[in-house]
Amino acid sequence: MVVELAITTDYFKDSGNPEPYLKKISEAGFTHVHWCFEWDTDYIYPKSEINKIITLLKKYNLKVLDLHASEGKENNWISQNEFIRTAGIKLIKNRVYMANKLSCGAIILHFKREPINEFEKQKYWDVLHKSLNELKPYALKYNVKIALENYKHEDCKEIKKLLSEYNSNFLGLCYDSGHGNIGDGINVLKELKDSLISIHLHDNNGKTDQHTFLFSGTVDWNELAKILAKSSYKKEISMEVNMRNSNMSDEKLFLSKAYSTGLKFSKLIETYSCSA
Repeated sequence: MVVELAITTDYFKDSGNPEPYLKKISEAGFTHVHWCFEWDTDYIYPKSEINKIITLLKKYNLKVLDLHASEGKENNWISQNEFIRTAGIKLIKNRVYMANKLSCGAIILHFKREPINEFEKQKYWDVLHKSLNELKPYALKYNVKIALENYKHEDCKEIKKLLSEYNSNFLGLCYDSGHGNIGDGINVLKELKDSLISIHLHDNNGKTDQHTFLFSGTVDWNELAKILAKSSYKKEISMEVNMRNSNMSDEKLFLSKAYSTGLKFSKLIETYSCSA
């Protein structure tokens, strides 16, 4: 059986010309990418650039597993300023459209969590629901789901609430193992495993978000493999590792190491799937 693995496109940098990185990712044996260029900017991808990316993906025999959408820096989809919120909605719709054209079925979103103040809390939920209600028909039209990503030090109560309010054909969970390791993410994942539609796999020391190789830190990979084997997630193993904390300067060696650790984890999941 051919194992198919995905890695983030921004393992080295997150903007600019993606072709050199797609070429190296393909040469390392990966079949899929997690598109993460411009993941936290206000950049709007024009149709011409999306078409160029499609050409590059075909050239290097790669598929896009999912796409990291942008919460935006200036344009934010849950801002209480209506002009900023509207611009933020436009930004996410751009990523939904792009995901559809790249033949991937999910975009991943960060979003700010519920404030403590009761008055601000109500305004927060009003805007959040308003924005999701606007995005829902557009996402359904393009057959692209929105995956809400877990943060550090949290119980994901906002995500749990939203998943209970919206259908699974629209909203799901993206589990980030690095974020989850800085807190009690494993237990949250156990509770939400049937809503899992995207994964960002990387490791750390349990204190800071380092995006290091799998099996290099304190993530309990055995336990995570057991959960994933029983979860709704049945797609490729996707790693969001980067070179920043890898102590490596050679991209080829970095990608080779990323691939081997991804392969190791893939086999671990397969073991637990067979024993389930």
